[in-house]
Amino acid sequence: MTDTTQNDSGDTLSPITPEEKSWGWFAIFNIWANDIQSLFGYSLVASLFISYGVSGWAAFAALIVAGLIVMVLVNLSGAAGERYGIPYPVLARASKGTQGAKLPAILRAIVAVFWYGVQVYFASTALALLIRSLTGLHGGAEVLGMTGIDWLAFFLVWLFHIVIFWRGMGWVETFLNIAGPFVYAVMIGLVIVLWNKSDGQLLARAQTIFVHPGATFWTEFAGFVAIVGTMLSYFAAVLLNFSDFSRYAKDKRAMLVGNLAGLPFNMILFSALALLTTAGAAVVYGEAIINPTEIVEKTDSVLLSVVAAVTFFAATVGINLVANFIPSVNGIANLAPSKISFRTAGLITSGFALVIGGFWTSFISEFGIGGFVNTLGATLAPVYGIMMADYYLLRRQKLDRDDLYDLKGGRYHYGNGWNDAAMIAFGVAAVFSIAAVWVPYVNQLSGYAWLIGAALGGAIYYRLAKGRIQV
Repeated sequence: MTDTTQNDSGDTLSPITPEEKSWGWFAIFNIWANDIQSLFGYSLVASLFISYGVSGWAAFAALIVAGLIVMVLVNLSGAAGERYGIPYPVLARASKGTQGAKLPAILRAIVAVFWYGVQVYFASTALALLIRSLTGLHGGAEVLGMTGIDWLAFFLVWLFHIVIFWRGMGWVETFLNIAGPFVYAVMIGLVIVLWNKSDGQLLARAQTIFVHPGATFWTEFAGFVAIVGTMLSYFAAVLLNFSDFSRYAKDKRAMLVGNLAGLPFNMILFSALALLTTAGAAVVYGEAIINPTEIVEKTDSVLLSVVAAVTFFAATVGINLVANFIPSVNGIANLAPSKISFRTAGLITSGFALVIGGFWTSFISEFGIGGFVNTLGATLAPVYGIMMADYYLLRRQKLDRDDLYDLKGGRYHYGNGWNDAAMIAFGVAAVFSIAAVWVPYVNQLSGYAWLIGAALGGAIYYRLAKGRIQV
């Protein structure tokens, strides 16, 4: 999805040509259709619904509000990409410096590596479901929370990812377009099954089944805020590098309409289905289940299990390659372009994914999905705030594209390639935003971690850089 041709400066992130700006609004819409409906996305929504003990309507409203906020934020971060045809690592040079931009680029790559490993694990649960449905094998001794079938499925999925990137990924975009709608079809089918098994009580019970005893308006509000904040952290990576996609939009209208149609629609539909299936599983089976493959397995329908397994597997693998694998590989290769090839970086990424995905179940039982997501979001948040303060408040949306590609001089070189104001702002803001997730007492603000990091990063940078920026 990104251009890798070289320009005269030797840079491998060249601006695209007007002829390459071919994406209409539906292409942007489809990014969100695929990005939102992963198995991890479902599990995150379900875990938030259960963890914060809010009513169904409060959780649903929080997810919609989060979607609308993300839409506004990606319109802001994607504007420069659409206008100048530049990707995220190049845009970062304006605020961080031609060398300093490597820091946010590698941070984005590290986050992508984590997500890649996690999504490999979640895709493997779909394959494990398929194996159990076809063979009838269940149970067995567990190692790090997974049975022998689980580990077999995990290694097969891990190897499958390697085979795909090794042979080329030109088919992935078409594959995603086909798999995407089927995910919704399977989830709707699952809701219908659970509705029938609950004797039509699913909708009524979904409103209150996870509400904590003694809940008040303020506990509901606190849960609402925490869900919104965690979902912002979940989208923190794409908030940063949306210019990687927006630069292919035909025009600004295509980007805006695609985001407007894609984010609210998919968040509403996906969130509603996730909440209903999670509540339905609790009503019918008497337990809180956050992975839809486990719910499908309990329906005892071989046909539904096979269709769901194939669909969830296809959708998760596809979006994992596009949204996580490519950014992580590019970030790793960019550290030493002459020594680290695409395939070498891919193998490095896969190595990390093997460890991260293999330890995921034991890791998440210790820290929880929300803590994991909020930590990653808190780390990236200051970078977003700094970039937006630089582009909108200091530069008034004006960039010199030629200077962005001048790696030895120009206004974005800042003398030594690093913008000290941006580095200081990032360090200070990141300390506070990460503390909001992990420091006792302060971690009551974990739902605000992304907002704290972005606001502090932008404010500190604006104060330090004002009057020093050459527009």
